[in-house]
Amino acid sequence: MVLRSSLKNCLQLSCILRTPTAAFRSIASGGLIIQSISNDIYQNLAVEDWIHDHMNLENRQVLFLWRNSPAVVIGRHQNPWQECNLRLLRQKNIKLARRRSGGGTVYHDLGNINLTFFTTRKKYERMENLKLVVKALKALRPQLDVHVTDRYDILLDRQYKISGTAAKLGRKTAYHHCTLLCNADKFVLSSVLKSPYKGLKSNATPSVPASVKNLFEEDASLTCEMLLDAIAEEYATKHQIDYHITLINPADETVLPGISNKTKELQTWEWVYGKTPKFSVSTCFNMVYKDSVLDVKVDMDVKHGRIEVCNIDVPEQWLPPALCSELVKSLTGSKFCPNEATTLATTLLRVCPQDDELHNRWNLLCENMIMLM
Repeated sequence: MVLRSSLKNCLQLSCILRTPTAAFRSIASGGLIIQSISNDIYQNLAVEDWIHDHMNLENRQVLFLWRNSPAVVIGRHQNPWQECNLRLLRQKNIKLARRRSGGGTVYHDLGNINLTFFTTRKKYERMENLKLVVKALKALRPQLDVHVTDRYDILLDRQYKISGTAAKLGRKTAYHHCTLLCNADKFVLSSVLKSPYKGLKSNATPSVPASVKNLFEEDASLTCEMLLDAIAEEYATKHQIDYHITLINPADETVLPGISNKTKELQTWEWVYGKTPKFSVSTCFNMVYKDSVLDVKVDMDVKHGRIEVCNIDVPEQWLPPALCSELVKSLTGSKFCPNEATTLATTLLRVCPQDDELHNRWNLLCENMIMLM
């Protein structure tokens, strides 16, 4: 039986919930299992950063269990415009986060389990971690056909991916985290992980598409709670520690000093979008205006999430070159972001000649430019 302590009663279990950093260093050797009480992606990623930066793992191992409300998480070196449908994320109010580890893009919701294995760099071994997960699944449901691939994925029925993997290797500390699909919304997953943006060229790390399946589809009696408990039990057995899960609040500064700043940093535009490797956009779009169709060619270079170079080719008989130049000038140096582009377009419209025809054409061009973002 798993002993889930409340935050008020977990002192017997571990000092870490009531004392600062030093308490982590003083924990006896062996293993520790902690679970976040938060479903916020930024808070949970911040806990990973905090443990990696502050906890001495020389004589111990840590398993961190967490789940999130709907979110798309990209790898450290990925391009969000290339990896997902940002417009759909905004419409559905799904969060976008960039983690500090490499790897590909994943969709999280409460039907998805996240596991983070912390060790010293010398003891880092993600294959062993994944084998532990498979062993836990087999102990729970022996009939499950699950195995680990050479790419460090876990497959169900030899073809469906139920777990992806990523890692961060520090100078002394390392962590490996993986997902486990229990009962995630596959329709939303497939929709948001499909980029609609055209003409992007980038050296960012691309995700590798895969067919996925929920464990719930294989056995409807399985729940996320059952899977978490089974994995925690297997981890405790392997490391010969007491079978306890310590609940932790990622917003508690008395437990994790400095955690709020880590959480805030992970939410900033500069981190989520600004860390995108340099990329270019070269595309054409058709604008239908009254009875005519106009072809517009756009070329942009984007660095640190900002438009570094911008060229818009519009026939001068359709829109005066001076107006088009003003738009190019305003976009250059701005964020590659629909909100900022909308604000710029609105501001420029105020200085546009008071001509309804020009205003309509200007609005149409700006709307199409914003759609590229």
